[in-house]
Amino acid sequence: MKQTIRKLIADALEKAREAGELNLNGLPDIVVEEPKDKKMGDFSTTIAMVLAKIEKKNPRTIAEAIAGHLKTAEGDLAGVEIAGPGFINLKMAPSFYLRGLPEVAERGLSFGDSSLGQNQKVLLEFVSANPTGPLHVGHGRGAAVGDMLGALLKKAGYEVFKEYYVNDVGNQMNTLGRSTWLRYQELYGRNIDFPDDHYQGEYIKDVARSVQEEKGDSLLDQAEEEVLPYFREFSGRFILNGIKEHLGAFHVEFDSWFMEQSLYEGDSVSRIIDGLKDKGYVYEKDGAVWLKTADFSDEKDRVVVKKSGERTYFCSDIAYHQNKIRRGFDKIINIWGADHHGYVARMQAVVETLGFDLENFHTLLVQFVALKRGGEKVAMSTRSGEFITLDEVVREVGVDATRFFFLMRSSDSHLDFDLDLAKKETPENPVFYIQYAHARICSIFRTAEEQGFALPEVSKIELSLIKENEELDLVKKILAYPETIQKSAQALEVHRVSHYLQELVGQFHSYYNKHRIVTDDRELTLARLFLVNCLRTTIRSGLGLLGVSTPEKM
Repeated sequence: MKQTIRKLIADALEKAREAGELNLNGLPDIVVEEPKDKKMGDFSTTIAMVLAKIEKKNPRTIAEAIAGHLKTAEGDLAGVEIAGPGFINLKMAPSFYLRGLPEVAERGLSFGDSSLGQNQKVLLEFVSANPTGPLHVGHGRGAAVGDMLGALLKKAGYEVFKEYYVNDVGNQMNTLGRSTWLRYQELYGRNIDFPDDHYQGEYIKDVARSVQEEKGDSLLDQAEEEVLPYFREFSGRFILNGIKEHLGAFHVEFDSWFMEQSLYEGDSVSRIIDGLKDKGYVYEKDGAVWLKTADFSDEKDRVVVKKSGERTYFCSDIAYHQNKIRRGFDKIINIWGADHHGYVARMQAVVETLGFDLENFHTLLVQFVALKRGGEKVAMSTRSGEFITLDEVVREVGVDATRFFFLMRSSDSHLDFDLDLAKKETPENPVFYIQYAHARICSIFRTAEEQGFALPEVSKIELSLIKENEELDLVKKILAYPETIQKSAQALEVHRVSHYLQELVGQFHSYYNKHRIVTDDRELTLARLFLVNCLRTTIRSGLGLLGVSTPEKM
């Protein structure tokens, strides 16, 4: 819609230039917005004030010249007004909006698709939780955000590749293996002093029991250094399989599971350090090897190899990001937990040292989730290492509610997840509210079919009968969907879609409570059925991006 308005304004500017009213040696971008106050019109532009300095004229004089040519334009413009220092407010005729509805029906679920991304290749890395324990609710929020962002970017015309980075190297894995080894011995009645810095959760006992099922007591009397590699590999594989299973149940799939170990097998880590040293970005100090991240956006230089010769996790991350760049992606997006906020600047420094355009490197931080039940916060973890897992929340409230609640707030803001609200079948529950609107529309069509109504070709529907204010507001909101998709993709903000759907459905419920869809007037009924069918398509598309189902009955 705004593109059409920009074209109208551009044509008026050209006419003003031809009439000698404007010079137009240079034309800036024409910004078109929707006024918050509907009394000001449907659209507004500040182009007259922007041109004032260029044209060296009073902005109101420029606005009057533009408005004069807009008023003579044929089409769907119902009114033009100048406000304040030079705002140009436009009122559009209903036909302007109704002309856009057939495209919704024609395109179906592809309505809202765009070429914004121009098929640029995007690597989207998210979740990437260490395979040392089950996924908790914080990981779940990151999974929902990443999965929806991937769907959103695809709809906006990007080629998206989703990846999970598996940290299967380092002391954490040794500790995991030893934790299982100790619990395995306990299964056979041995008294074990279990260290506080080992993994305490009950899930370690589950891993140990699986070892017992596979190996029996054959490992019991072997030396720890002999069996530790087995326990390490078995534990990591067991937990990673559980992560994959739970993500699959949450409707999150990845194109690749990238193993950190593969970087060491190909000696990528050593080669990248040598390469950065050749470029002058690496130096030695106090027996350690440092990267000059302070020369870029980081607050200080960072150690990549310790005095002991042990490589830091940061060292692996450098090699991993070089691998991402070498795979030829145009954009790289990392989705990390909020506890990684101090890591962002150093990774920005890394990609700069590797010669990647920082404008195409993005890191989104997903803030913490607080679970609430009965108005009280639920304890998320205990000293024994137990915590509320993603799987537990999904089993309690379902996939749809879990995904929607994770996605209904900006990912960089804290989220209070009300478990009781998520289970309610009332309008208070936002996901129920939206799904119920879809089911209600399906019910309307069942009723219409029973009464002999079937939608004909759009050319045979009298859309001009859609003229009630609530109807036209609904049409405008439906037609705003493509812009919502583009803006969400550009800002990498998935919550905008859930907000849009809540507003869209709110308008529908208000309309439905005031006007009958199936009436005694056949032509009016067909027009209104066409409208709500376009609405149903938009709801399906939006909920599909969120990974939420669209039931036909509730």
